[in-house]
Parts: sequence; C-alpha cells; structure tokens
Amino acid sequence: MHLINAFAKKFNGIPLSILDLAMINEGSDAGQSFKNTVDLAQHAERWGYNRYWLAEHHNMQGVASSATSIIIGHVAGATKTIRVGSGGIMLPNHAPLVIAEQFGTLDTMYPGRIDLGLGRAPGSDQATAYALRRTLHSSGDDFPEQLAELRNYFKYDPSARVRAVPGEGQDIPVWLLGSSGFSAQLSAELGLPFSFASHFAPAYMMQALQLYHQRFRPSKDLQEPYVMLGVNIIAADTDEKAQWLATSYQQQFLNIRRGVTAKFQPPVDDPNTAFSEFEKAAIAELLDWPSTIVGSPETVKQKLEDFLQLTKANELIISGGIYSHEDRLRSFEIVSELME
Repeated sequence: MHLINAFAKKFNGIPLSILDLAMINEGSDAGQSFKNTVDLAQHAERWGYNRYWLAEHHNMQGVASSATSIIIGHVAGATKTIRVGSGGIMLPNHAPLVIAEQFGTLDTMYPGRIDLGLGRAPGSDQATAYALRRTLHSSGDDFPEQLAELRNYFKYDPSARVRAVPGEGQDIPVWLLGSSGFSAQLSAELGLPFSFASHFAPAYMMQALQLYHQRFRPSKDLQEPYVMLGVNIIAADTDEKAQWLATSYQQQFLNIRRGVTAKFQPPVDDPNTAFSEFEKAAIAELLDWPSTIVGSPETVKQKLEDFLQLTKANELIISGGIYSHEDRLRSFEIVSELME
C-alpha cells in the first residue's frame, strides 16, 4: 500500500496533507469554488503536500463537494504527482459496487495517485440521509459488511458473478475515517490506515489513537499502524490577522450547531459583538488547540510541534476554513514553508 507521494516534503519527519470541502463563499457560487479547489491543489503539489482529499457532504449551502468522486477526478486531472482522494466517501450512502467502479475508474485514469477514504456517517441531516439511502436499505449499522463487499470487488476473482470493471485487481489504498472508537477498532482489526477527525472531535482523539494502536493487526495492506489526524490551521503573517480570518470558520461552526445552512461568511471585525457569551464559550471549547491552530508562522510551528509531541501521528491532514482565496493560499503556503 503506497501512502506517501515520493515528492512530498515533511514537517518534523511526517508528511502534511490537505482536506478540502470546496466551500462556497457568500456572494459566490460552486463554479468559483471548484476553480479555487483546483488552484489550491496545484499550489499544494508545488509546495510539497502529500495528498489532497475532498469530503462528501450534502444539503449544505456552503459546501460544493457532494459529488465527491467527480471532483476528485477534476483535481487529479489538473495535477500530476499529488495523491488525490476522499476524506471521505460516506459508504452507507452508496452501493459498494458503484464506489468500486468509480474509484477503479479514477485509479485507471490516474494510476498510483488515488486514495479511498471511507466513513459511515451520512454527511448530512436525517432527511437528506433518507433521500440518499431510501433505496439502499442502509442505516450505517451494516458498515463492516458494506466495507467487506467493497474490498472484495477490488480482488481479482474471475469466478465472481458480479465484478467491478474497472476496479477488479487494482491496488487502491482504503482508509477508514472516524470521530469515535468504532472506525479506530475496525481499521485496527483489518490492518488498514486510520484517519481520525480530530479537527472537530478532539475530545475522543487520544482514546481512539490508543484503541487503534492496541488492537492493530498487521495485514497484507499494512504491516504497522498508520494514523493521520485532522487539524484546522488558519495561518497569517501575524497572530492578529489570523485571529480575524478565523472568525469565518467560527461562524460556520456556529451555523452548523444552530442547524443553519448558509454559505461561508466573510470575517467579522468585532467577535465580541458578533457572538454571544454562550457562542464564545462553544468556540473556545471546540475551536482551540489541539483541534484548531490559529496564528503567525511562529505560533503555528510551535503548536504543530506540540500536537505531534502529544499524538505521535504519522501524518496530519489540514483543513483551512478561510473566506478569501488569496488568504487561504497564503495560509497553506506558510505551513508549507515549515516543511523540510
């Protein structure tokens, strides 16, 4: 299983990657979002990032990555060496055969560059989950069985009644994604790489890491545990500007908690008047270190080093919710300048 792109640079000995939701800004549209995604991916490739993943979400006015496989192909076609994949495909939303065929097709077009990260959450609200799954008879509880079916389609079996073409016989890295112990345990038992959503579920991070390492069983795919952790990074040339940029991500977080589907909002100049005391407490609880790093290059470097010291992660995947495309590029550029 090939996990690291040969051209990737490293921070303190580990590769860094990017997680993108193809955010749709207030005053903009999905078309511009896709252009920004391609531009960031091309910069990320030049800067030495290891992989570029896109996340499946549905019924969210500010997220354009619902047709995840299509955008993965779009990004892979616009780049040359960076690994491209899903962070993740929500498998219960799909027939496993369809995902095997889609990723088999992607791997055929862009051999050795495609990752298949899988999750079991709906990536949406319950009404949307019903709209996605009503003909699939899946609630997510049968995720292990769906995963086994999907992985079987990648095996070469001329006697199988149903075969994935393309897909059959292809070596596509399969990752499990999670925000609790379920996927940590399952990926450990199957000997698969594991990516934990510490960028929005930091409270369960250390427990999931311990579970994965304790229960890991070597497999033909992976001989030793391999963990990639999510982290939000909003970097700017000064701490003050980074804190200002971070108010866009804070607004998105609060909108999700309120059940409001809105486009990605510009920064606010005065958080003290924009957010209530309760909202500021929620932001401080979930959008601070270790899940979120906000600051200047020096601040980001120190907090990243502290994060790695705490977690001993094999890789980090960075989400950067920033309204201005130019500021977003600069944030990822700052992080890239910390890499060897």
